[in-house]
Amino acid sequence: MTVWDAGDGVRLRSSAASEYGPRVAKAADGKLWFVTGEGMQVVDPHHLVVNKLPPPVRVEQIVADHKTCWQNLPGAAVSDLRLPARTRDLTIDYTALSLVAPEKVHFKYMLEGQDHDWREVVNDREVQYTNLPPRHYRFRVIASNNSGVWNEQGDTLEFSVDPAYYQTNWFRALCVVAVLLLLWAAYQLRVRQLHEQFEMTLEARVGERTRIARDLHDTLLQSFHGILLHLQRLSNRLQQGEIKQALDGTIDQAAQAIVEGRDAVQGLRASTVESNDLALAIRTLGEELTAADHVSRRPDFSVRLEGSPRSLHPIVRDEVYRIAGEGMRNAFRHAEAKQIEVEIHYDERQLWLRVRDNGKGIDPKLLSDDGRGGHFGLPGMRERAKLIGGKLTVWSELNAGTEIELSIPAARAYAIASQGDVSLVEKFLAKLPGQGTVKK
Repeated sequence: MTVWDAGDGVRLRSSAASEYGPRVAKAADGKLWFVTGEGMQVVDPHHLVVNKLPPPVRVEQIVADHKTCWQNLPGAAVSDLRLPARTRDLTIDYTALSLVAPEKVHFKYMLEGQDHDWREVVNDREVQYTNLPPRHYRFRVIASNNSGVWNEQGDTLEFSVDPAYYQTNWFRALCVVAVLLLLWAAYQLRVRQLHEQFEMTLEARVGERTRIARDLHDTLLQSFHGILLHLQRLSNRLQQGEIKQALDGTIDQAAQAIVEGRDAVQGLRASTVESNDLALAIRTLGEELTAADHVSRRPDFSVRLEGSPRSLHPIVRDEVYRIAGEGMRNAFRHAEAKQIEVEIHYDERQLWLRVRDNGKGIDPKLLSDDGRGGHFGLPGMRERAKLIGGKLTVWSELNAGTEIELSIPAARAYAIASQGDVSLVEKFLAKLPGQGTVKK
């Protein structure tokens, strides 16, 4: 389709319509006759002039922030055109030469790296971009003449926009590292706060245990000791006989009870500072329970250790030992098991302990948090695990055995002490009179 306008000599007026015939007519020789406001005009389709010469195209210049950065002059180098950082307004001037009808030249341009497709304009010889991100660009422009003949090769200009310091990869990397460091510092601060709270809790427990031990020593044991002296005096006044023998036996039992009470009080005050070998303590307890059990139902007992043994916080070790001891006593006394096994695993992330037997199991009603009224075995084990920041899981089925699993995070289980440090329990024991020296 060809369009003629005023540039081609066609002049139209709104009053050009004829009342006596059509506006356009075709003659017998093929010529087209038009009625216009200026008279009659004729076009011979067989003798139309077609402009077959594609217009030459070239990029004229680049203006960045109202400053000319490059002009297409003879000898101008375009191999490494770099625009300054933070360039906001960019104008690219281009042109195409067509002497026949320069106003009818069509352009298509595309900025590779920014535009996704060609943009077509008519007789417009500049394009503007705003806030181009820093990267490499390639500007392409092609043009067509008044007859629609395109110069497909056109012209090309490559340039790049330099990044500002905050747009560089190293700056982004530093920001990521800074954020990670802040998160790590916040995490370490939180861990330290939790550790201090945990230490305060353990300190309070040490103080409470020491107070209870002191009260038992100063009241209950002293009272029993006084009663024992009175019984001894009564026994001395009696002559030999059944009553004296029975009373002497009772005195011996009371004396043994007082000794055991003193040992228990000493255990409350000294805790587990004297030894930090958890596996040895559990193995010793298992051997004692095995020896005390009835011969006909004596189970096979074993302790399996995995990982390198680590020093435990004294209070944590004491609670772990008591939880394991409670589970072992239940297995020896009530499970009627043939095999009892204790597993201790020292891991980098946690301390893990399991007491397992193949006995008759536990009634599901007793596995609830409330347990059985008047019995504090399982509730006490759960309370001890909660106080040291651990997780206690108890699994059991009737005639399928029982498994008691305890896991404690490494940060709370393992003691981190340098040479010359004194443990928290040792500090408290040093303040108690008459306790002697605590072995390390």
